Amino acid sequence: MNLTPLIQASPIILIHTVSATIAILVGLLQFAGRKGVATHRVLGWIWVCAMMVLAVSSFWINEIRLWGDFSPIHVLSIITIINVPLAVLAARRHKVAKHKKEMILLYVLALGVAGIFTFSPGRILYRVFMG
Repeated sequence: MNLTPLIQASPIILIHTVSATIAILVGLLQFAGRKGVATHRVLGWIWVCAMMVLAVSSFWINEIRLWGDFSPIHVLSIITIINVPLAVLAARRHKVAKHKKEMILLYVLALGVAGIFTFSPGRILYRVFMG
């Protein structure tokens, strides 16, 4: 592993990477922990904030350009910006099944699918982990 490409990256890339790391780790804790307790709610708000920073920051990252400055990853960002608040609203309205479904979907799509793109050849995290 070589952290140099990440250390030399722009501040927005660093913000995006830190947000993604927080969201991935906190999300795993959320899936493993008890639901509905204070810890779940606190970690949930941390996850929500990390996801929103992650999604919004993606609009200043334009390495893959399919439609002007944008790519399919930005579609996932829009989905995230819309669905994170909807998932929170579902929890606040005690619609547990909807909340659970939305959160799992967001985790898989926004972190999993988009995460795969970050390891494409030429991208910063590819260089960090693959040399």
